[in-house]
Amino acid sequence: MGKKPTILDVAEKANVSVATVSRVINNQGGVRKKTEDDILRAIHELNYVRSQVARSMVRKETKTIGVIIPDICNPFFPEVIAGIEKKAIDKNYFTMLSSSGESLVKEKEIMKHFIERGVDGVVITTADEKGKHLQPLMDANIPVVAVDRMIEEYDVDTVLTGNQEGSYEAVKHLIHLGHKKIAIIRGPQETTPGNERFKGYKKALEEYGLPLKEEWIGEGNFMENSGFSIIHHFHSLKDRPTAVFSCNNLMSIGALKAMRQLNWEVSRDVTFLGFDDVEIATFMKPALTMVTRPKRKIGELAFQLLYERMNAAESDHIPKREYILTPELVIRDASNQVYK
Repeated sequence: MGKKPTILDVAEKANVSVATVSRVINNQGGVRKKTEDDILRAIHELNYVRSQVARSMVRKETKTIGVIIPDICNPFFPEVIAGIEKKAIDKNYFTMLSSSGESLVKEKEIMKHFIERGVDGVVITTADEKGKHLQPLMDANIPVVAVDRMIEEYDVDTVLTGNQEGSYEAVKHLIHLGHKKIAIIRGPQETTPGNERFKGYKKALEEYGLPLKEEWIGEGNFMENSGFSIIHHFHSLKDRPTAVFSCNNLMSIGALKAMRQLNWEVSRDVTFLGFDDVEIATFMKPALTMVTRPKRKIGELAFQLLYERMNAAESDHIPKREYILTPELVIRDASNQVYK
């Protein structure tokens, strides 16, 4: 059995927006005769049958929100989702969750699915911060709140962390311990967290007159495998770094696995510090210093912003809002001693 056509399929075939298709199938008027004929022809050719969900989508009565994250395995997101769900349940909303795997193609499919299911709003950590692919959500008048990453194309509410601030404080801490050879496992520079955390690293080095060496800059992808391979690279260098700063939790996990494999012992041979706490950091001997974020609060705030958008009257004008929450440097045993 073939896949059932959707309202997005009709819109694409008729070369119109989802909102225009909705006006035609709900007899709301305001559509030119030729455009209406094109839509009706597309509906007939595709054998599209609108569902109860599609009808409820127009009236925004599903009491459902969609959440799109890039990686379900990333320990950062479960707490964020818990914050979203807590507030959603308080307001009698159901949460649909899906992971894009950092794939723009998959993210588009998830959006299509959410629109067809009639979600009232979407919280998203997008795989592409340009954001042009979010047009179907805009056409369907579905409010969007961005978490952790910006969306350039549209004025949507955003909840971020002080990425540059947190990174700067982390590297400054390493410098105060006496380190002068500080390497970084950075994230993709086209992402807000990847770019901002690298800026914080550079700012700290420049402020203290330390070298920014290309061989100490590891190009990571926010995945465990990149942290693992970059540590092997750092360890192979003739001029090894004495400290390593990792820009996210999964890369930190990969890095620590590689250090163990290489017998490059944390605290004895190298100081390690990561952005985003991971459970393994507290169990290691010595326990690792990490930059932490208020993950649950991020989720709670994201839903609150979305809720206000979903329930605003058409005449209400709510300006774009951007919140930047403060990270915290949690100092533990592994960086208590000054490096000599």
